[in-house]
Amino acid sequence: MTDQLKEHVTDTEDTREPLSTRDMVMGRPQQQEPERKQNEMTSLLPPERSGDFRSRWDNIQAGFVDEPKRSVEQADSLVAELMQSLAKTFADERENLEHQWSSGKDVSTEDLRLALQRYRSFFSRLLAV
Repeated sequence: MTDQLKEHVTDTEDTREPLSTRDMVMGRPQQQEPERKQNEMTSLLPPERSGDFRSRWDNIQAGFVDEPKRSVEQADSLVAELMQSLAKTFADERENLEHQWSSGKDVSTEDLRLALQRYRSFFSRLLAV
């Protein structure tokens, strides 16, 4: 094998450990490529709700030059509202799962996997600060 070919094979070879069952189900933690990790982030709010929060944030930032104190107050209020909205989203999901369990219905493994992925995504975002 030529040196150039050896270099290419070494550069493209996947040297990571084989996937465990956990990794196959939940994804390989901390070893994913950044673009793959970004694509796997689960939306925590419906798109229209996220868009509303983003739009309101943009307006707050735009107003900073003219009224910095007011902008900070509005930012505080908006962040508090967003946190309450996220807490409600997770509480509603938990309530739905608990209702299914208490009524004797089986919750599919896929539903539980998706729920755990949303929690993992949210947890990771909180720790990334």
